[in-house]
Amino acid sequence: MLPHWDDLRLFLAVARAETLSAAAKTTRKDAATLGRRVARLERDLDTVLFRKSPQGYALTEAGLRLRDRAEAAEAAMRAATEGISGTGRPETDAGLTGQVRIGAPDGCANYVLPQVCAALGRAHPGLDIQIVALPRVFNLSRREADLAIGVSAPTAGQLTVQRMTDYRLHFAASESYLAEAPPLRALADLQQHRVVGYIPDMIFDRELDYLADAGVARVALASNSVAVQLNLLRQGGGVGVVHDFALPFAPGLRRVLQDHLSLSRSFYLIRHQSDTRDARLNRFAELLVQAVRTELARLEGKVSL
Repeated sequence: MLPHWDDLRLFLAVARAETLSAAAKTTRKDAATLGRRVARLERDLDTVLFRKSPQGYALTEAGLRLRDRAEAAEAAMRAATEGISGTGRPETDAGLTGQVRIGAPDGCANYVLPQVCAALGRAHPGLDIQIVALPRVFNLSRREADLAIGVSAPTAGQLTVQRMTDYRLHFAASESYLAEAPPLRALADLQQHRVVGYIPDMIFDRELDYLADAGVARVALASNSVAVQLNLLRQGGGVGVVHDFALPFAPGLRRVLQDHLSLSRSFYLIRHQSDTRDARLNRFAELLVQAVRTELARLEGKVSL
């Protein structure tokens, strides 16, 4: 028996959330109803789709295959209705509508995306843009976001990856800290300074292990958040690696040791493979990439040498 689309939609919600209670929040169905619908789908297909345990619902091999096909059907339905408005006229480029959720590391989310998304929102008033700022990798298969920005290119999963742009980082400290601290002329001098950086065991991507390049063994003030690190530096907490694009938001900081350490990293736009058939998301991704490139160039251009 062919399953109903509504059953497939609820199946996808459970597959992505991995628990009935979490899926209930996104579907506005109660957990008991979701459990019955999953059980009905399994009966209709005569196969087990989930391994149930106290920890939640994990997909079986059959469940994984159905998830891939259901996501393809979901993308096809979005594409089929793309551009349809109440007037029956196709959506124009100036009228992108609907909700788009972007997952991004908090440095990008705090200092680049607000300007970019505000401008996109003004250009497309019917567009609802959500920025999820978390210091971790996003799971697009669970639909935690429609698009994700990462600091490295994933090599596994059904994903498409596009390099957006490079960005630069340097050591920086506040003028007040430098006025009272020992001289800072070489990397070896860092041993006499308080260093601000990531909590070592919470670095979620090797590209963020900046201090390893400088031979720093101890981080005196640490946070998993770029924004918190920047504020620690602004309060005279010490010396730390800062994104050049964040420096215009911290006028009390200045770069140091520029001749000894200059880092370059990249942002990547990551999407679920099935979404490449979605014309609306394709256009939004195109606009987002161009806007991020332009904004990064503007911000880095404001930083004095």
